[in-house]
Amino acid sequence: MSLINNFIKFNLNETTRKSIAEYLWIGGSGMDLRSKARTLPEPVTDPAKLPLWNFDGSSTDQAPGDDSEVILRPQAVFRDPFRGGSNILVMCDAYTPAGDPIPTNKRFNADKIFNHPDVVAEEPWFGIEQEYTLLQKDTKWPLGWPVGGFPGPQGPYYCGVGADKSFGRDIVDAHYKACLYAGINLSGINGEVMPAQWEFQVGPATGISAGDQLWVARYILERITEIAGVVLSFDPKPIPGDWNGAGAHTNYSTKSMRNDGGIDVIRKAIEKLGLRHKQHIAAYGKGNDRRLTGRHETADINSFSWGVANRGASIRVGRDTEKAGKGYFEDRRPASNMDPYVVTSMIAETTILWKP
Repeated sequence: MSLINNFIKFNLNETTRKSIAEYLWIGGSGMDLRSKARTLPEPVTDPAKLPLWNFDGSSTDQAPGDDSEVILRPQAVFRDPFRGGSNILVMCDAYTPAGDPIPTNKRFNADKIFNHPDVVAEEPWFGIEQEYTLLQKDTKWPLGWPVGGFPGPQGPYYCGVGADKSFGRDIVDAHYKACLYAGINLSGINGEVMPAQWEFQVGPATGISAGDQLWVARYILERITEIAGVVLSFDPKPIPGDWNGAGAHTNYSTKSMRNDGGIDVIRKAIEKLGLRHKQHIAAYGKGNDRRLTGRHETADINSFSWGVANRGASIRVGRDTEKAGKGYFEDRRPASNMDPYVVTSMIAETTILWKP
């Protein structure tokens, strides 16, 4: 393995102008990330200057076998923390050869919403708290848990320190630095309530960039767990019983909410979200009913509520926002496996564009 690492660490910039672009896209399940690499004649940082590419959609459940070509369109560029140098990761979305977005391309409609003049004027900011669980490769049981058994009850693990409380910190720290290297605005990490469960936060990020950054952060995490021989799970309730689930709490504000008197805008936005609760829940991730039970710091999936500093509500308003009379709020309903393009654009559409 050490000999292989010698080749991996080659700095191409010392010998050639060529660089490597790893094209990323979302597969047919809506959660499976795919990627493949191509050589560029020279370094590129602008996605508009990158060539379109294609892939076999019949192998990703995104096209039939007799018409399987799907087109990749580069949308955002990040530095590649695995290859280093001038090599890049390229977040793409997918289209038919005729130029139409394929059904699994959720970025296309999200980008239309974020480019609406009324949404642009409000400069929507997002901060997404991505929770996930690390599993042992062969057993698919949480990392650090006794095989077929359970650790002690929840309590000491949240932000915990020690070999009996924190499992997988080397993976988490590697991911943290790799994301910052890539150019992702990762604002922090922490151990979560269930042992082997962790969280990273992306943001603040504006508009469509929040979705791009979260998807690439997920890709980087999947690559790091691949190297470590650990399985990454975004299941919203990976272990049944008296264990916390995994969410993707989405913090949100607009220019009007951040300005003086913004608390009134926040209240009106929350009222709109309540009126469309069922539509949002339907788009907030698969298996979320197993997580949103009214227990373990969640609201019941069938009811809508909000409160100040209330982690058992659908929407939480922070004490700082209440005190300042302006700021942001947190939508606690999205599951860990939600699509950030769908969730962020839906929140913006409901709170800015929708007229009840």
